[in-house]
Amino acid sequence: MTIDLMVAAARSFLFVLAAMLPILNPAATAPIFLSLTEGAAPSTRTLLARRIARNMFWLMTGSMLIGSYVLDFFGISLPIVRVGGGLILASVAWRLLGATPATPDSRAALADTFTPEHAQRQAFYPLTFPISCGPASISVAITVGVALHDAELVISLARMGGALLALALIGVLLYLAFRYGEHLLRLIGEAGTAVFLRLTAFILLCLGVQIVWDGLRELLLEVTAVSSRLAGI
Repeated sequence: MTIDLMVAAARSFLFVLAAMLPILNPAATAPIFLSLTEGAAPSTRTLLARRIARNMFWLMTGSMLIGSYVLDFFGISLPIVRVGGGLILASVAWRLLGATPATPDSRAALADTFTPEHAQRQAFYPLTFPISCGPASISVAITVGVALHDAELVISLARMGGALLALALIGVLLYLAFRYGEHLLRLIGEAGTAVFLRLTAFILLCLGVQIVWDGLRELLLEVTAVSSRLAGI
């Protein structure tokens, strides 16, 4: 029985890691984090990276364990979550695309105003949600959480334990990407960094639009199915 529990935990660990890591993708969101925290002191960015990684872990854990029950309680469907979250993601990306490059004077001014208190206010929105983990990852986490349930309580607990370990590992990777992302961007220079940030923001915008479209398509399919049933009555 102990071997079965270890196998179940290991399988869920690999399953959650393979399902969530490509969607959360810390390496892709690190440039957005650096752009939104431009002017912050290294210590403030370190504090933010730690808070965002912790917020991501708890948000994904909550979505995985009780997300489906919360949506059922409020009568909210996953397509609605995708539409709402996709709109938020697209709006943040659009703002990043239209942002003007910071001059040395503006960076100095930002450094004076970007205090740890300011950073704490931004730690969840928009840096954790929807930048680090958006509606797509929440939807996947809810779906994964449903798949981890088993008729035997012990097996379910073992699977959840493996899933939590996978989320913890992703949190560590997210922290490292945000904490040391600036050092990597220095290698491509200021001009290369600006191009990379714009490209990342554009991809983020396209992702937001895609999430909205996926939600709308599911809603349209539901409307079509209801209309077909009514027409057959």
